[in-house]
Amino acid sequence: MSRWEWQQEGTPFGLRTDAFADVLVSEDRASEQADMDLVHAVHQRLITEIDPKKLALLAPEQAYEAVISAARRTLAEVAPQVVGEARDLVLDAVADEVLGLGPIEKLVRDPAISEVMVNAPDLVYYEENGVIYKSRINFRDDDHIMRIVQRIIAPLGRRVDESSPYVDARLPDGSRVNVIIPPIAYEGPVITIRKFLGDKYTVNDLVAVNTLNEQIADFLSKSIRARLNIVISGGTGTGKTTLLNALSAFIGERERIITIEDPAELRLQQEHVIGLEVRPPNIEGKNEVTQRDLVRNALRMRPDRIIVGEVRGAEAFDMMQAMNTGHEGSLTTIHANSPRDALARIENMVLMAGYELPIAAIREQIASAIHLIVQISRFSDGTRRIVSVTEITGQEGNTISMQDLFVFERRGVDAEGRIVGELVPTGIRPHYQHLFASAGIELPVAMFLRPM
Repeated sequence: MSRWEWQQEGTPFGLRTDAFADVLVSEDRASEQADMDLVHAVHQRLITEIDPKKLALLAPEQAYEAVISAARRTLAEVAPQVVGEARDLVLDAVADEVLGLGPIEKLVRDPAISEVMVNAPDLVYYEENGVIYKSRINFRDDDHIMRIVQRIIAPLGRRVDESSPYVDARLPDGSRVNVIIPPIAYEGPVITIRKFLGDKYTVNDLVAVNTLNEQIADFLSKSIRARLNIVISGGTGTGKTTLLNALSAFIGERERIITIEDPAELRLQQEHVIGLEVRPPNIEGKNEVTQRDLVRNALRMRPDRIIVGEVRGAEAFDMMQAMNTGHEGSLTTIHANSPRDALARIENMVLMAGYELPIAAIREQIASAIHLIVQISRFSDGTRRIVSVTEITGQEGNTISMQDLFVFERRGVDAEGRIVGELVPTGIRPHYQHLFASAGIELPVAMFLRPM
């Protein structure tokens, strides 16, 4: 294998021999370091030769050609022995350093990868199809990582330093970036990039990958058209936003939709959509706009539907108020491992609003505001599936009463390690059938019959 051979690799937390793409691999660590040193040397020369302000004025294709042309001249001076394919690989790596995100640029560009994680200069991981793999991509050192961090956050007017050791940001393509540095991350800077997958997943797409079945898709579409308030609950990376985006397609074209997000990820297909995004405080710690501010403002914008990308704080109180005062059909997501946990989290968030309300009153608000909780999970095989559709039926004493309409029945694991099972009805008919009837929507009895 030559020093400049590109190899496909990675297994879960190890190496892989099936198709990944474009990872520069050397015969040994010494030559690998030499490769990085050469890219670094060319990059450092270009820093003194290329005016970044002029480069920023060029179209992406022109900027790339300008960098490649300058890098080719420099490489001919510092390493004339590097020719052919090896030279092209060095030039691409230099272009990634100047214009992109350095060593991880190819991972970020790969449409099959959903997450990129830099734990240390020599510990770079990525997620593909729900499974985490270790890459052989390396940074030179912590300073190299920090240079890429500054490339990400500088255009956004953000900063990360000892006084502000972590930051959330968004790449131009919509991907979410979290950076945390020492002294909080005591072993070195850490970058986590959750890719924005530009494809608009439809419910049919999610049915095709077994996230849900046609029966559940039909029920949820009718629930949205009947203007039920729906909470999508799940853990990190379970696909809550993807499911919310897909379900939003069932909202009517004549309705005025206001989305509130931190950060913006939804891509609704309707025309009459107003997207609002929170604003973090500036360098002086001022001018912050929170989700709660946006929910309050949205109520003055004549919304038919309010969609909160993820409820995570005091805005839960205003959201419950909106659901209870004529803004039915709202959708949101929440981090929780079960429907009951989701209610507990919402209760705690309402308490964060600072109002001295008794627990019984808060639970009464929640019970009357939310109709359905859709629980989604990521299984050990990497698949993401709805595991329950639960209805809030009211309040008994001091307890919010619930009933499962559909649950996932797990039957085992197949020969390839995939979870076998399906969503099935529990045999219970919805408590809110009158809302469907009022909207002129028929719910067939067969939809809720438990299979024999």
